[in-house]
Amino acid sequence: MRTRTVLLTTAMALVAVLGTAGCAEAAPAGGAGTARAASTAGYTNLPTSGRPDYQLGGAYAPPSGVTIVERDSTAKPAKGTYSICYVNGFQTQPEAARTWTKSYPSAILRDRAGKPVSDPGWPDEMLLDTRTAAKRALITKVLAKTIARCGDRGFDAVEFDNLDSWTRSGKRLTRAGNLALAKSLVTTGHRHGLAVGQKNTPQLGASGREQTGFDFVVAEECVQYRECSAYTKAYGKRVIDVEYADTLERSWGSVCRLTSRPAMTILRDRDLVAPSSDEYVFEHC
Repeated sequence: MRTRTVLLTTAMALVAVLGTAGCAEAAPAGGAGTARAASTAGYTNLPTSGRPDYQLGGAYAPPSGVTIVERDSTAKPAKGTYSICYVNGFQTQPEAARTWTKSYPSAILRDRAGKPVSDPGWPDEMLLDTRTAAKRALITKVLAKTIARCGDRGFDAVEFDNLDSWTRSGKRLTRAGNLALAKSLVTTGHRHGLAVGQKNTPQLGASGREQTGFDFVVAEECVQYRECSAYTKAYGKRVIDVEYADTLERSWGSVCRLTSRPAMTILRDRDLVAPSSDEYVFEHC
C-alpha cells in the first residue's frame, strides 16, 4: 500500500459487514463491463488491453476512453467498464478498529505484550494475523461478506490490498502465512464470480499466479521503483500500473516512451480525488 486511500464510507460499511460476516453466496457477476477477456471457470479475467482509472478516493463518471475502473467495495461498479472492487485484505481500516478488536480480537496480530501491531507507515491500521490456519479462516469469514457484495453489485474482479503486510510486521508474519490467506481469499473471490488481482508484491514472481491463483496485477509505481518486469514476466499484459504525480522522477512523456512499462499505465494524484478537486490528476499513455 503505497498510497493512503482510507475512506470513511469504506470503514462504515466494513463495520456493518463485520457484524454479520459469513460466506453468503452470490450469483456470478454478469459484470457491468463491455471490455472483456475470455471467461474462466465462471469469472471474467482482466482484459489484456484498455484504459484504466483508479477511483478509490471517490466514484465519478469515467473520463472519455476509460474501459477499466477500480472503485472501493462500498461503491457501485462503473457502467460499461470492466470493474474492479477494492478490499483491504490484510490490515484493518481505521474506523473499523473497534469492531475488529471487540468482535474478532484473535484476528489481530499482537506483540509479546499483547498490544496490536500496526503498520509503521500508517499506525491507525492494525495488521491481521495470518500465522495459523484458524486465524486465516476467521479473516476469510469476516471478509467473505464484502467479497460477496462485490459480486452482487456486478463487479468483475476484486483486489486485496496489503498482501505484503508481512514485510512490515517486525518478522512476526511470514510470506507463507500471507500467501495462504491470499489463496483462501482468491478461492472465495472466484466462488463469487470474480477474477482476483494481486496487489504490488513483485517478489512473488510467477508464483502469485501459478501457486496462489491470482489472475492479474494492480501495481503502484512499478516504473518509479523499477519493478514492472517482475509483473509483466508473470502476468503478461494483464498488469495495471498506477504512478503518482507527487513522486514521479521523470516526465510523463518519458514514462510513456518506456518499452518496459505495462501497456495499461496511468498517472494519478496521491489521494485519488475526484475531478472536482484542484488536486486531481489523471493521465494515460
